[in-house]
Amino acid sequence: MTVNVDRQQVMAMTDTPRASQSVQAAQPRRLASNGGAQPHQGELDGVLRAADQPARRLPSQARVPIPADRVSYLVATAARAPSVHNTQPWQFLAGEYAIELHADASRRLRMDRAGREMLISCGAAIFGLRLAIRELGYLPVVQLLPDPNRPGFLARVSLGDEAPMTRVERHMLAAIPHRHTHRGPFSPGDLPAGLLAALQHDARAEGAELALIDQSGGYQQLAALAAAARHDQGLSPVARAEIRRWVRSADSTARDGVPAQAFSADTVQPGRLPQRDFDLGRNIGLLPGDGAPAAATAVLITAGDGPADWLRAGQAMHRILLRAATAWVFGSLHTQPLEVQTVRALIRSRLALPGEPQMLLQLGLAHTTQATARRPPDELLIKPRRRTRRGTS
Repeated sequence: MTVNVDRQQVMAMTDTPRASQSVQAAQPRRLASNGGAQPHQGELDGVLRAADQPARRLPSQARVPIPADRVSYLVATAARAPSVHNTQPWQFLAGEYAIELHADASRRLRMDRAGREMLISCGAAIFGLRLAIRELGYLPVVQLLPDPNRPGFLARVSLGDEAPMTRVERHMLAAIPHRHTHRGPFSPGDLPAGLLAALQHDARAEGAELALIDQSGGYQQLAALAAAARHDQGLSPVARAEIRRWVRSADSTARDGVPAQAFSADTVQPGRLPQRDFDLGRNIGLLPGDGAPAAATAVLITAGDGPADWLRAGQAMHRILLRAATAWVFGSLHTQPLEVQTVRALIRSRLALPGEPQMLLQLGLAHTTQATARRPPDELLIKPRRRTRRGTS
């Protein structure tokens, strides 16, 4: 009835590290097995192929230094990642041989008690950093959650083997400036042939699944549950205060949050899941509220539901969105229904999802873009501590 997950061709979640990752975290269990079959290899090179193969750790004497003059570029590219409410909940520490990504807990939403949405956002930034490293001509090597005693230390990313960028990677990198969370109207038209299959492969390569929702009973159930979550949070003073904290007026110069130019005062549109009410009855949203229905609706799922799974989900999400943006297809992201635990559980059970729902997406064509601002790299870089003769100051 509800979802389209190709169980026979799914590589799903293997026990090998993903995305050139020497992953020092619990590995995901399998969603499905196909006897070790591999996806089409035509374009699986660079960061894409690396996502399907275990990393080869370079010996210490062969470690490649991070070019100091490219640190700002690497951080700025990573920071173009999508994040809930455009909170940008990340910090970076640039060392000689690696860039570390840390969670900025001061930017975690109060509705996000476990930090799930924060880590999905940070996972998206990890993928952006991986793609930026490809532009330098190297394969990225990623360690997720490298220190169990420091849960906010999410990833260490270093340079691996030399390898030229691929055509697909170049297109994805070029799509970063216009990739955006699409809250406005979609244009009429079908998605390019083969795109959804490519997006499903991208999700699998990152250790996740993209389950497509049918446009009849499955979609109606999902829309009803999303509406219930929207109503629930509309009554929550905490949720409403959170929106006021992160919404920006049209003349704001803030480099974070959701500006009025990026949402509509009308949050209920035909063929669209109910969107989060950023307007709160103030009539400040500037996007038009009409437009074509979404061309596809999907749920991003993972086998587990812990920090490593959330980071994988974020990497999968960003990879999906960038691949789509190369064809001027954009995603409307819906996190609100998954913030209400009872609704999240119902979404999994009623749609018979073979994993934990991490993100709801609607995809459609759009020929205009309204990318939101980002904080500059110097605000995101952690200054390394000075070392004295007696230790660290």
